[in-house]
Amino acid sequence: MTMSLSAELWPDVQPETARRLMLAGVEAFAQRGYHATTTRDIAGAAGMSPAALYVHFPSKAALLFAISRYGHEQTLALVENVVAKESDPVERIRLIVEDFVAWHARRHTVARVVQYELQALPEQEFAVVAELRRRIERIVREVIAEGVDAGVFTVSDPHLAARAVLSLGVDVARWYSERTRQTPAALGKEYGGLVLRMLGVSGE
Repeated sequence: MTMSLSAELWPDVQPETARRLMLAGVEAFAQRGYHATTTRDIAGAAGMSPAALYVHFPSKAALLFAISRYGHEQTLALVENVVAKESDPVERIRLIVEDFVAWHARRHTVARVVQYELQALPEQEFAVVAELRRRIERIVREVIAEGVDAGVFTVSDPHLAARAVLSLGVDVARWYSERTRQTPAALGKEYGGLVLRMLGVSGE
């Protein structure tokens, strides 16, 4: 990962040294797992001393929280943007899935840490991230419920369907790599069609 990528991933994080530490944390957590990673590992990967990490993040857990919170805020923004610009439930869910899947493929290393290291967060920080996750799920559930009410989706439980839809996207981060045949955008479009068929949209 490069310095330019750190700015792209976390444009609001300042200074640049904090972004470098977040990148180093992502790589270390993805390779070793949160519990097997030390603050020395992270600082060394960022080209800094262990003491430098504590200038920006008071603990390893605080670094994980920053990575996880930003990742969830970004995916929430993707979902909210679709809902703001599209009113048809079929197109809403298609675009939500396309964008959500493409993000998890394009940012698969970050997404693996964001999605699969949640249980390592302290209770208070976990609660913040859990609320972001609930907001994402609530939006998707409401879109599916609107489609059911309009007669275009045929699912009996919008809550369960929303979880299934989001789980498909999250799982992309587990297996996607640069060697995968499809581009993130192409994969998103394919998943969009799959989800519509799963929800019972005719002609999909």
